This record gives sequence, C-alpha cells and structure tokens, in this order.
Amino acid sequence: MFIGEYQHSVDEKGRITFPAKFRKALSGNIVITRGLDTCLFIYTLKEWQKLTDKLASLPMSQANARAFSRFMLAGAMDAKLDGQGRILLPDYLRTHAKIRKDAVLVGVNTRLELWAKEQWATYTKETESHASALAEKMVDLGV
Repeated sequence: MFIGEYQHSVDEKGRITFPAKFRKALSGNIVITRGLDTCLFIYTLKEWQKLTDKLASLPMSQANARAFSRFMLAGAMDAKLDGQGRILLPDYLRTHAKIRKDAVLVGVNTRLELWAKEQWATYTKETESHASALAEKMVDLGV
C-alpha cells in the first residue's frame, strides 16, 4: 500500500528520485501514465495489469470507454528505477502534469501520483475546503 506525501525535485535531466520506502515495491518495471486532475499515475506492473484488464472489458461501442482507454494507455510508458531509485520522466508526461522543478509524490493505496508542487497545493486547498461534503457523498458509495 502506498500512502503519504513526499516533496521531490526533478533534476536538469528530467529525473525524479523515489522515496526509499517505496523502492522495494517498485523494484521491477513500473508504468507511468497521464493521470486525472493534472497529475501522473504510477503503477506497479501487477496493478497496471488489473487496470488494463478492466479497460479491455469496456465496450468499444461506447465513446467514453474508448476515450478513457486511449487517455490511459496512449500516454503510458514503462520504466525501471535506476540504481539510485530514479526514473526519467519524458517531456510529454512532465508537460501533462505541469511539472517543472518541484514535485510532490503522493501515495494513493494501489498507485502513486506525481504532482507539480503548485498543482498539488491548489488541489489540496480546494479539496480541504469541502471535505465534509465529500465525506457525506461517500456514504452513498458505502464508505
């Protein structure tokens, strides 16, 4: 399980270092893709396979299903941490997430999210301002 919030910087070559506590779980190949809310989603191969299985089961006849599958799959890339626990983020993913220098790595249970520091600050401020309303809506989902 991935949890927590970690501040990192992207170096001049576009690499980011992962916290030591996550490196064992990410020791094989990982998949990085465009995420929702202007961030990047990072999955282990096991979790990525679960997601792609669900995407493959969506009806191709529905435009929303095709669009979401394209969004998640076309922007995806596989990567492997180097010996120092870093990966190289390609320009197209950094552009999607508006990541220039400072970034925040966020643990969200089965995936990690990578945010530009400014984007994360804006998102958390907005979310915290209506957390009670969100909690009430979660009751309808059984949470």
